[in-house]
Amino acid sequence: MGVELNHTIVWASDREASAGFLAGILGLPVGPVAGPFRQLRLANGVTLDFATAEGAVHGQHYAFLVGDEEFDAALARLRASGTPFWADPFHRVPDEINHELGGRGVYFADPDGHNLELLTRA
Repeated sequence: MGVELNHTIVWASDREASAGFLAGILGLPVGPVAGPFRQLRLANGVTLDFATAEGAVHGQHYAFLVGDEEFDAALARLRASGTPFWADPFHRVPDEINHELGGRGVYFADPDGHNLELLTRA
């Protein structure tokens, strides 16, 4: 079978708001509640299990490989929502995308400061 990532926990100050934010940008439905988690299922079957943290949330980095059409749609949703975005992971080049590896990429933050990335080439 090999090794596959099945799920990861995404800590949030409000699991519903964070799951809804990312689902909205990615154009995905918010998944079911599973115990203390609100799930968001990705195309490869991996789930992001959003959990409400009892203390401070420490930002992590999550990168999503998307097709060109998904990238265009997500970028349009970022712009329409007024969510700031950057071409680089350090948020030094605002309102631009990058063209790394012959593809396109963009970085943006979720409500808790997780550094989210969309890229079309890995």
